[in-house]
Amino acid sequence: MLRRIPKKRALAAVAAVMGIAVWQAPSASASVPLQYTTHRYVGSAVAAQYLASEPDYRAVLTREFDNVTPENEMKWGTVEAVRGQPDWSGADAIVEYAQRTHKTVRGHTLVWHSQLPDWVSALPAAELRQVLRDHITTEVKRYKGKIRAWDVVNEIFNEDGTRRDTVFHQKLGDGFVADVFRWAHAADPAAKLYINDYNIEGINPKSDAVYDLVKTLRRQGVPIDGVGIQAHLSIQYGFPAQFRENLTRFAKLGVQTAITEADVRIPTPPDAAKLATQADYFGRLWDGCHAVSRCVEFTTWGFTDRHSWVPDVFPGEGAACLFDENLHPKPAYFRINP
Repeated sequence: MLRRIPKKRALAAVAAVMGIAVWQAPSASASVPLQYTTHRYVGSAVAAQYLASEPDYRAVLTREFDNVTPENEMKWGTVEAVRGQPDWSGADAIVEYAQRTHKTVRGHTLVWHSQLPDWVSALPAAELRQVLRDHITTEVKRYKGKIRAWDVVNEIFNEDGTRRDTVFHQKLGDGFVADVFRWAHAADPAAKLYINDYNIEGINPKSDAVYDLVKTLRRQGVPIDGVGIQAHLSIQYGFPAQFRENLTRFAKLGVQTAITEADVRIPTPPDAAKLATQADYFGRLWDGCHAVSRCVEFTTWGFTDRHSWVPDVFPGEGAACLFDENLHPKPAYFRINP
């Protein structure tokens, strides 16, 4: 059941100069934390190393959010890079932090073709199926009762709506998706189970494929509870068409939706106009989620530009988060937290 927290009074503006020209940011300490402004879970992806080593990072995360998603610490390539030698240290640290600070956890991710150990890809089909089942069962049971929702399968479609040609699809066929949801449910019947993907914010061939798959799985009695919409956006492209309509059609299937990895990258360096457009995009994501009752979560992929993945993947773009490198809130923060 969603947290029901009354909205606090609006923040008072206190000037703090951001590291770019023109725009001045109110102090983060003067703001009402994001977690108190909504009836949705409000979260951020988090890295265990920064949580442990940067007190200011930890303080903002603790103040602003009531849900955390491990960035890499629960992926197969991290938890079992070498077969039979599991490493749960990072995942355990994030779950323990969440319990200590009364936050929920989104588990990310059980099945993904990327960040996959080489030894998994080399397995023959029968062994792969058994190893996949063991991996899901072991990880979900380890955190049983501590994970609110899992991204069970991640990024299984191409842009045209066809199945991505992964090792799982090659060796196990289309049916592996239903299997992994059943295995995860058996390991923790209380956790909400999601399919998660990018470029499915609006209505397009890829989101149509996700919609058709979810509809089919539901008809088959497969325990799928939701659709995770990553929402990695760029102001260089238009805002996704029919975003609210897309959320609504998934809701009509009887499943939840969640914004799971939101960020909005901009051409660097940022300026007031670019930041205003970024704020508009974040606001439209936030408002769209709040317009659909079954959209239950708004999570960003990191909250500070200090540690954003964007510049490494998209040269010439960055500044994609709600807070700048110095942890000052940006216009986007105040657009969703007026």
